[in-house]
Amino acid sequence: MAKKEHVSETPATALLRANGVAFSEHPYEYLEHGGAQHSAAVLGFDPFTVVKTLIMEDEKARPLVVLMHGNRKVSTKNLARQIGAKSVEPCKPEVANRHSGYLVGGTSPFGTRKAMPVYIEESILALSEIAINGGRRGFLVRLDPQVCVRLLGAKPVNCALAE
Repeated sequence: MAKKEHVSETPATALLRANGVAFSEHPYEYLEHGGAQHSAAVLGFDPFTVVKTLIMEDEKARPLVVLMHGNRKVSTKNLARQIGAKSVEPCKPEVANRHSGYLVGGTSPFGTRKAMPVYIEESILALSEIAINGGRRGFLVRLDPQVCVRLLGAKPVNCALAE
């Protein structure tokens, strides 16, 4: 289990380990505002398989998590319609940090401070493996996307837009 590149435990990796989830760790040099495209390029991953974790809120300021391909944007209009909200918008970074317990750029959907509904772009579930933030800036984990449904109760949505 111990790897040369082992990164110290995060709430996300602790949750994955506690649930017996197989995953591999992929640390990389973090770049401010580099996002999923940067991590994909540095690690040699397809940006379509790198999944970003976005903390958003509905019109009543209720937080929610959206999992989206690294090279796609979220159509907040389509998302709101599908989840029965009037509107959805990204949280301000400090608000996202409070909800998730992670710093923006290091947000994982696993082990968040608050329990929030999780929505996943449906085409992500068709992939055999995804890379997703492991709970720290500059740290991705690769795992089966079905883990998001099993552990987080992620609900599929169709709200991707080309970036």
